[in-house]
Amino acid sequence: MLSLDKQNQYRARLLALAPEWMPATEVYEATIRQYLRPGVRLLDAGCGRGGVVEQLQGEQVWMVGIDPDTASLREHRLRPADTPRPRLSAAFLDRLPFAASTFDLVIASWVLEHLAMPSAAFAEAARILRPGGHLIALAPNGWHPVSLLNRLLAQRKPLQAWLVLRLYSRGEADAFPVRYRANSVRRLRRLGEEAGLTTVAIQTISDPTYLAFSDALFAVSRALERLLPAGAWVHIVADFAR
Repeated sequence: MLSLDKQNQYRARLLALAPEWMPATEVYEATIRQYLRPGVRLLDAGCGRGGVVEQLQGEQVWMVGIDPDTASLREHRLRPADTPRPRLSAAFLDRLPFAASTFDLVIASWVLEHLAMPSAAFAEAARILRPGGHLIALAPNGWHPVSLLNRLLAQRKPLQAWLVLRLYSRGEADAFPVRYRANSVRRLRRLGEEAGLTTVAIQTISDPTYLAFSDALFAVSRALERLLPAGAWVHIVADFAR
């Protein structure tokens, strides 16, 4: 099983070998932070139980989190007494219950791969962003071998659920359907353009620790990442401006 603690141990080893490397979650957080200022209105789209917003405590941010999974909202790790104080609501990304030009930032982590209609979600994000606002997303790359395998397993849901539980210790409640309809550099750029957004940056980020179940698999995964073109690296961080 690859626990988060074990993965972080391999990430520490990777950093010792490649000090310039940054995990995608840190690139994502740094991208968000460059747009923070007092009074920023931020929507965490597909907030789940928390995520990067937990790292923003102490920032003077007005934060709203939405997710269609009400169980995750009930278990959100930020509580009303925390700062920023979260306002949580059940909603879908393609039907956002907000007026136009409400938010300065819309962020979405590990969400795009689940969208049935990503073009509608991008259009809604553009609608609720203020002029000069940003949509920032963190997502798996649909062209990475792990994502290609996940697509195949998605056709065999009992097997996929069993593997997710055994390999990553995540239960069925956390294994949502994947579609990968927005998960490539080219597709993201097109979705942004169609929504009237300007592409600021789309980065692909390698992470051989994703398959580091053992020292041998860590070495194999590092070799695989070196063979892959940069456009197929496992994670994507995208930044769009309105």
